[in-house]
Amino acid sequence: MPSAATPSHEHDRALAVRARLRSLGAERPVARLGLGLAALGRPGYITLGHAGDLGGDRSPEAMERHAHTVLDAAGAAGVRYVDAARSYGRAEDFLGSWLAGNAPADVLVGSKWGYVYTAGWRVDADPPEVKRHDAATLRAQIAESRERLGDRLALYQIHSATPDSGVLSDAAVLEALAELRAGGLALGVTASGPSQVETIERAIDLGLFDAIQATWNLHERAAERALERAHEAGLAVIVKEALANGRLSPRGADPRLEAAAAAAETTSDALALAAALARPWADVVLSGAASVATLGSNLRAARLSWSDALEERLGPLREDSPGYWDRRGRLPWA
Repeated sequence: MPSAATPSHEHDRALAVRARLRSLGAERPVARLGLGLAALGRPGYITLGHAGDLGGDRSPEAMERHAHTVLDAAGAAGVRYVDAARSYGRAEDFLGSWLAGNAPADVLVGSKWGYVYTAGWRVDADPPEVKRHDAATLRAQIAESRERLGDRLALYQIHSATPDSGVLSDAAVLEALAELRAGGLALGVTASGPSQVETIERAIDLGLFDAIQATWNLHERAAERALERAHEAGLAVIVKEALANGRLSPRGADPRLEAAAAAAETTSDALALAAALARPWADVVLSGAASVATLGSNLRAARLSWSDALEERLGPLREDSPGYWDRRGRLPWA
């Protein structure tokens, strides 16, 4: 089994990315909020209200302008981590053209490999993406990501690793990843589904990765102890889907969350993101905002305080993990 890269100048670069992800909050509180591009890089996604965010023109040209507007707002507000993927339609293209313009020079860029976008810019494509967790796909997609993002690519992650894909026990994949890390690229694993805990624990034990990205939100908390262990092991922890694809936003929030947000004089999405930011093991919490207005509401979370009273009040929102993922799987693409 490949081990972590031999210490070198390039290896130090990967460790520096890990360290910066873990310390973004020290730069400014809002920097702990990153921006994920899943809903900005393609015309269809499972975020509630996605179609309304994008407007009537979903041509690639219009969506690139729209993505740049949201990215500009995020950069100006102090967001310093942006997260893309090869399967997010043209997210890497849009991000690359933004980085080549007036993007802040200190923005950290992460992307992912392991899924191939198959929707052909359609909203109703079934499936919209296909998982391919093999070494050949890794080699092809890292070349594609670097073509679009150049040397701004700092973190490269396995997209939605699961035990049944076998990616974390594939010797060819692990060897290729070790070579990338030896060259200075920080590595990560993103987890998804009810097997998140098993995936996270396997990734920690391999000693090859710099970051773990996983779903945690007020509905789905099953990975919490594993993420705490990852943080204790020195890895950067990135929280995705903290709003449960809009189910914890004003577009779909449980009345109990809405009432708590009203009492705190804020929005349900900001309060739900504040819950994720309050986890001591969470280094970066991703906003999946697809409009400037939604982003502004999300960023209010950085100014909110979480309390034991809120923890007790909103604890009953927790769902069983298999049920949560079943409900997520039935959300419509729009």
